[in-house]
Amino acid sequence: MSLNGGGESQNASSGTPDSPKPTIELIHLPTIEEIRGQDIWNNCAVRSVVSGVIESTFQEEMTATQQIAFQAKQMAQRSWSSCKAFAVMGLIFSASECIVEKARAKHDITHTVVAGCTTGGAISARGYRTKSSMRWLCWFAAFSVVMEKFMERHS
Repeated sequence: MSLNGGGESQNASSGTPDSPKPTIELIHLPTIEEIRGQDIWNNCAVRSVVSGVIESTFQEEMTATQQIAFQAKQMAQRSWSSCKAFAVMGLIFSASECIVEKARAKHDITHTVVAGCTTGGAISARGYRTKSSMRWLCWFAAFSVVMEKFMERHS
């Protein structure tokens, strides 16, 4: 093998001899001013104020009466949605608690735990995620027990 022969096959495999090489970019470390700016923006109070200012600038085109009416409509829609959700939770909890209490024929904390588990499971059933369902189930059961103990102490 000659030296030229090896060099020709090397050039043929790598493309043209004048092929551009990839450029390497240096890592840019943030300056002190950039770090301070990020720290300021990560503050929850600053974000809240900026959000309120931006929202108010969008609503400056409305009169005060229009803004009140707009916000009242939004609040009514959210309130109605929450009302329906709590009504469903109350219905499921009280029905399951009543059924368990009637079946066991005694009043103790067990039926509260079962009713809490049933309600938590029913609430999370729409998500179809097992981890989420288990969290809701456990959380609602624990909350039910805490509320039952709280109500027993004050009655």
